[in-house]
Amino acid sequence: MKSTYFTLLLIVGFSAFAQEPNNPEKSQANDSIKTKVTTLDEVTIAQKRKYIKVESDKTTVSIKDNPMVSSGSSLDAIKKLPGVITSPTGEISLNGRGVRIFIDGAPTSLAGTDLQNYLSSLPANAIEKVELIYNPGASYDANASGSIINIVTNAKRKAGINASFNINYNFNKYQKPSPQVLVNGKSGKLSWQTMTGYNYIEGENRRRITQTFTAFTPDKFLDQENFGVNIYRNFYFRGGTNYRFNERSNLLFNYNVNAANERSRFENSTLGDNIDYRNEGLSKNKSYNHELSLQFKQKLDTIGSSFDVTAYSNFLDQKPISSASAFDLATSNTFTNSSNSVFHLNNHYLKYDFVFPIPQWKLTLSTGGKYNYLSVVQDGNYFLNSVTPNVITFDYREDNLAFYVEARQQFKKLSLTAGLRYENFHIDRLTNTLAQKVTFTNRNLFPNVSALYAFTDQLNVSASYSKKINQPNYFALNPNNSSNFDQFNASQGNPLLNPTFLDNFELKFSAFQFVQLGANYTLSKDNNLFVFSADPNATTPISNATFRQFEEFRTFSAFASFPIPLDYFFKGKEEFQKRMNNMDQMNYIFVNVNYIKSELRGVSLPYGTEGLFNYGAQAQIILPWGIKNVMNYFILPGNGNWEIYRITKPIQQFDISFHKEFMDKKLKIGLHAMDLFNQNNINALVAGENLDTRFREKIDSRVFRISLTYNFGNLKLQKENTDIQTEKVNSGGGLLK
Repeated sequence: MKSTYFTLLLIVGFSAFAQEPNNPEKSQANDSIKTKVTTLDEVTIAQKRKYIKVESDKTTVSIKDNPMVSSGSSLDAIKKLPGVITSPTGEISLNGRGVRIFIDGAPTSLAGTDLQNYLSSLPANAIEKVELIYNPGASYDANASGSIINIVTNAKRKAGINASFNINYNFNKYQKPSPQVLVNGKSGKLSWQTMTGYNYIEGENRRRITQTFTAFTPDKFLDQENFGVNIYRNFYFRGGTNYRFNERSNLLFNYNVNAANERSRFENSTLGDNIDYRNEGLSKNKSYNHELSLQFKQKLDTIGSSFDVTAYSNFLDQKPISSASAFDLATSNTFTNSSNSVFHLNNHYLKYDFVFPIPQWKLTLSTGGKYNYLSVVQDGNYFLNSVTPNVITFDYREDNLAFYVEARQQFKKLSLTAGLRYENFHIDRLTNTLAQKVTFTNRNLFPNVSALYAFTDQLNVSASYSKKINQPNYFALNPNNSSNFDQFNASQGNPLLNPTFLDNFELKFSAFQFVQLGANYTLSKDNNLFVFSADPNATTPISNATFRQFEEFRTFSAFASFPIPLDYFFKGKEEFQKRMNNMDQMNYIFVNVNYIKSELRGVSLPYGTEGLFNYGAQAQIILPWGIKNVMNYFILPGNGNWEIYRITKPIQQFDISFHKEFMDKKLKIGLHAMDLFNQNNINALVAGENLDTRFREKIDSRVFRISLTYNFGNLKLQKENTDIQTEKVNSGGGLLK
């Protein structure tokens, strides 16, 4: 596991995109009737590109071939989606609600900096679309918190061989090159795709933490400054095949592997009453992540009945490259700490899904089941100014058996979805920091219902409700520390956390497929939040960063997103209508506004519960010679709360990029500047037990990028799918590793 430390990062993203017509084979099985309609639409409106496809339970946003978001990384693309915010603890949220990241229908098994590094390593031009699933239905795991962001990678297969080469060369005072090659093709009954690349990501962050320990008389103070440099090197390979036995059955096999090498080093100083302490920390790790999935798909008839069986395995191993001892660090007038940790994760499951539509009733029924097994083991060795380690062990086992049933019904202009899921969790937690094993067994039913009423083809209103559970992930439970610790700081998980139960409500109005106005409300019980605290009986000031259970937590969020069509005002109505058929050639500004207010019952925060506004705008300007200029700006004015954290100063960022296509669109070149004015920094207050914390962080967010993509081979499109809709374990976390 990597270094654990509290990180604040809040970024507002937004955008409107053109959407390619849907590939019916990539749709979920329980949308079979809808995909048939979509196939017909693809023929009739093939030249008209849409921003967003809105359904009762999700919104689909196109990414591929869109210069606004297709350059850079998947993380860059996600942050520009409507309503996406990165919370103060580093977790991505959607319209103020907790979210799980899926890749090709599978929740990632990575968390914290591992997840950030992975998303940074996956080029955005490999993404076909992103699905914003606001209230996941019964067919998804109940352990999905509030929302899902599903990144669907490019699954178009082409006759013969087709390939593309992409490189993002990012730089400031550090170098961050990321080359990538995508090769795919089709021969007879076999379709295949391989994606491989390498990332070298080097960056720094600076933190200053001022803490007041209120259990002492008089109060005691610590003023700490931290400077860290991380180097992340990663090679990845993603391969998929699809073999068609006949028109109704096919077998898919996917294999993904990530091999990463990371080095993290920090320097820390601590000042206080009679305290002048300086120390250095170091961790060097190598990790391998293997994912294998096999899926058999069978269409049972011509009206959309289908039966799918999926098997999945994930093996994640991390170990130190070599002993990170004090000999790796400076020793003159400086204390040292380091950590060596061996980490293993195994996740296996088997699931089935059965869909049978009833056309005469405009009804689709689906049912399925799943058995999942997860094992996590970590042995940590921590050295603080000594060659004798402090050893912490952690052993986590989880068994999950689930069944669901879901129905979709169409009544003229009204679309309804209702489902029920049964989940049986059995969890064992064993650690040498507790006297005995902790065991939990949860058996619960999780209902969901959603409705969409279409006033016209362009105007609709939707409402949804779902009940979910958020099992504390192994990262939040794991008592292992990190390489960023010393005699005044500790960071660890809490193995005694209970699961969180959530009731999610949402109401949303959509117009013209890109204007959205809505609100959501979440009531969560036993919510787990990251806090700083101090032991009131301690004789010296020691700050402990961990997770704490809060009995009841309520969150309200309102959001609005809409475009300003510049062509309508400057080019006239006739030219505007002409360009509506080709959004890539439109000039516009897309605006996103979000308001979030959280209320914590039973706990009084010293800075109140004031809500938080954030604003964003993205502009596309068509320049002479076919150059596209895209500008992004967001600002969070500050003086508001995110959960229990108070943002005290404005956070803002301005990005600008220029794109040009050459050689009949085979070659694409882009120039980019992120956070051009270097204004993205975080200032926050965190109220904890016997401890008040003032936090400031500045990462090296001003980055310049040169992007180049070249496509070659047979460009004749023949759509095929090799993606298996797997569900991987969620290790949660945020940037707390």
